[in-house]
Amino acid sequence: MIIGKVIGNLVATQKHHAYENKKLLLVKPIDWQGNEEKETIIAVDTVDAGIGDRVLIMSEGNSTTEELKFERRQPVRTIVIAIIDDIHKRA
Repeated sequence: MIIGKVIGNLVATQKHHAYENKKLLLVKPIDWQGNEEKETIIAVDTVDAGIGDRVLIMSEGNSTTEELKFERRQPVRTIVIAIIDDIHKRA
């Protein structure tokens, strides 16, 4: 799983049917201190996250198929599964 920060939305008028009625988010992975990494991830939103939210991302095909309740595997790999309220790390 990956911790990230939502930085935007992705809008596509033409897309694979697996993405119909799904909100797509642009997410920057972050480390424990909140520092953003270089890459940006596109993820399907399952928790109604918004720009600025810290989120937990799952990036594994079989689990996303299960979570989105697809009958068979679809071309969806990465989904947002939680909005993070706080992170507590022992020193």
